[in-house]
Amino acid sequence: MAEDYEGEEVQDDTEYIEETEEAEQEGNEEAEAEAEIDVDASVAALKEVQDKTFVEVRLPADVLAEAQQAWTAFISSASSREAAGEAIYAALFDSAPSLQSLFKTPRSVMAMRFMNGLNS
Repeated sequence: MAEDYEGEEVQDDTEYIEETEEAEQEGNEEAEAEAEIDVDASVAALKEVQDKTFVEVRLPADVLAEAQQAWTAFISSASSREAAGEAIYAALFDSAPSLQSLFKTPRSVMAMRFMNGLNS
């Protein structure tokens, strides 16, 4: 009789553990789905210029990896870091010439500061 009681107790414990594992797995799947929705919403919010708030930007890992690859390709396509900085400033001033008057420091110095800031 004691054996039957112990057997039932072991079976009950096994069922409880299985139910707990299933509940944890479902909870993890729900959390992953919610995180994916949050990431999608935050990425969608970045498609417009945010001029009312200043919040930390969190991008998905795949987007970060692509941005890092693009940056590495840009840096390696330039003959030097100075040339890469100059190319960025040339593009900036070509697209918005009115900004040039806002920069009092020589362009080459600003280009190097910009490149040093991005690479740190």
